[in-house]
Amino acid sequence: MSIQESIRIEDKGQYAVVHLDLIGEKVNKLSSPVMARLKEVVEELSKSSYKAVIIISDKARNFIAGADIEEIKKLSTKEQFLDVLKPAHEIFNALEDLPMPTIAAIHGSCMGGGTELVMCCDYRLATDAKETTIGLPETKLGILPGFGGCVRMPRIVGLQAALDIILAGKAVPGKKALRIGLIDECVPKEMLMAKAEQFAVECADGKKKKRMKTFRAKGFVNSMLEGPIGRPIVFSQARKALLKMTKGFYPAQEKAIDIIQQTYGMSNRQKALEIEMKGFAEVAITDVSKHLINLFFMMEGVKKLTGVSDTSVKPRDVKHMAVLGAGTMGGGIAQVGADKGVDVRMKDINNEALAIGFKQAAEVWGKKLKRRRMDKYQYEEKMAKITGTTDYSGFGQMDLVVEAIVENMEIKKKVIAETVKHCKNDCIIATNTSSLSVNEMAEAHPKPENFAGMHFFNPVNKMPLVEVIRGVKTSDETTATVFGLAKTMGKIPVVVKDGPGFLVNRLLMPWMIEGMHFLNEGMDIKTVDRYYTHKFGMPMGPFRLMDEVGLDVCVKVVKIFKDALGERIEVPPVAEKLAESDRLGKKNGKGFYLYDERGKETGVDSSVYAEMGVGQPTNPLSEKVCLERGVFAMINEAALALIEDQIVETPGEVDLAMIMGTGFPPFRGGLLRYADSLGTEYIVSELEMYASQYGARFKPSTPLANLAKNGKTFYREGRADAKGSSPSPAKGSEAQL
Repeated sequence: MSIQESIRIEDKGQYAVVHLDLIGEKVNKLSSPVMARLKEVVEELSKSSYKAVIIISDKARNFIAGADIEEIKKLSTKEQFLDVLKPAHEIFNALEDLPMPTIAAIHGSCMGGGTELVMCCDYRLATDAKETTIGLPETKLGILPGFGGCVRMPRIVGLQAALDIILAGKAVPGKKALRIGLIDECVPKEMLMAKAEQFAVECADGKKKKRMKTFRAKGFVNSMLEGPIGRPIVFSQARKALLKMTKGFYPAQEKAIDIIQQTYGMSNRQKALEIEMKGFAEVAITDVSKHLINLFFMMEGVKKLTGVSDTSVKPRDVKHMAVLGAGTMGGGIAQVGADKGVDVRMKDINNEALAIGFKQAAEVWGKKLKRRRMDKYQYEEKMAKITGTTDYSGFGQMDLVVEAIVENMEIKKKVIAETVKHCKNDCIIATNTSSLSVNEMAEAHPKPENFAGMHFFNPVNKMPLVEVIRGVKTSDETTATVFGLAKTMGKIPVVVKDGPGFLVNRLLMPWMIEGMHFLNEGMDIKTVDRYYTHKFGMPMGPFRLMDEVGLDVCVKVVKIFKDALGERIEVPPVAEKLAESDRLGKKNGKGFYLYDERGKETGVDSSVYAEMGVGQPTNPLSEKVCLERGVFAMINEAALALIEDQIVETPGEVDLAMIMGTGFPPFRGGLLRYADSLGTEYIVSELEMYASQYGARFKPSTPLANLAKNGKTFYREGRADAKGSSPSPAKGSEAQL
């Protein structure tokens, strides 16, 4: 079918309806062929006698998803971007300049270029359905609205609302879009077309005129802030808030503020749009943008995967699941399942324990209720999806059971063996363990093919990663089902093999251990953490993360890793001191930092230095040494996990897991893309130097050394060559304990 059928004009007499329906695609997107067709449609409308035009999508849940990111990814120079942007602006300007009033009737996701298109219309209507969202997510890709969004959005909704949407890459539902003035009416889905036609008839009858809506602030304070006197204050506060959020690592948001500040109130549309185009081209060619776009494609790629290579294997539909253990983690797992429509049955030893799980779920939804992101009916409906029990009643109908009890192998095996007796024959059991062997645990299951790991990260409602741990006897169907359930829950699953720490914790642990070594060597806790947050871009430093995980847990896992990995793990004296102390971290308000009754960090506990026997810090190590020792230790371990142990299949999976599971800086592309940017030769030479100074834990691993020897990188390398034999092409695709 031709592209002409993807955008077609329906003659309704006095007005026309433009139908958007990209043939062969689930969503409408503004690719080059679509833009060319849109140009034809706008030109035809400009020559017509219609008195009004309605633009509507025929897709069930999508208006326009935005521009074609595949096309953006292929561009590399400012000139190439400008060559794409200029004709796009001409088309959107022509739409805005049509002689008759235009009405956008929005249902489903309207993002990026889609939002920029509807802002060129005179009137905007949207449905109140949950699938309807309107926004400008470009900054999440390291770019910015380039089809006029930085210019038109502030003029429609005002500076404050526009900055909020553009800088955060935010999308708003229909009702909020109405409140901020982005749309004119919000109606039920069933009424959208009728309401749009009513608008069209009123336009044709002269009751509604063509107009470009401009923002008018309500109230004295808002009027002052939007005016010439208050604008500098708004921009200054926006820059401060942005710097606090991004630490200056994301240039697109900074450029967006510059553009809006230059163009807001500018009467010359063409000049304003040229400023936006220039700014777009400047940030689009940065490495940050390339890395964020790669991450976008990795995340999109997960949606198409099943977790197994056999395409004939289909995941089972999980409608009923149980969670063993109703603590903070169990309650969190129950909440994310129920939130997506799965019926969840929590089991624990007593009602007091169950109450903790219910409280965990209630707090997450309670915050949404308070912020008006759900109503009381929706809150009660979701809470009703979770039931509790102190026995195994109801387990006979479960499709899958997630075990989330204490990290003790013998207890887990005993509970798994007992649980199987109360479930149907094909019920899948998945353990949420963070450090214990899935293969050993599977021995307790009479059908180990129905057993796997499903490792969530804490806090469950916020951390996107789920490690799907495939044991040696785990079946394809079980793997695909656990993988599919994780996607249903809104998570990013990565399939990993069983092994110490699986993938994320295996790579993260050397970094946290290095933090303990820094303390032993006289480094200040806050200084080290600040190096990693403000200089490198991690969400938190090693000391703050250890407090979050729990210092008792960290010490326990350090010893497990020492037993498993040998000389690659050197247990620092601080670990033994921590084991003897009452410091548990955030959970008891006392760790490397102190915490108030709400769990908010209040500063470093200065008494920790004396208690750990290290004396007052003198900061003998440079920023470079602190950063390289921690990060290079992770890269060294990643080479072994990927190439030698084959815990995962591709470097892309390592990077996706580290970003989603630990918050490794997305703007750096992931751990292994960052390694490639430095070069394996440099990393190996630095590790050799650190090994001579600090010990065998820094000795370059054989796979990493071979990469460096052959002048290779992780994304340009197959496992065979890294092990020392013939090269083969890489399969590259694109936290907490």
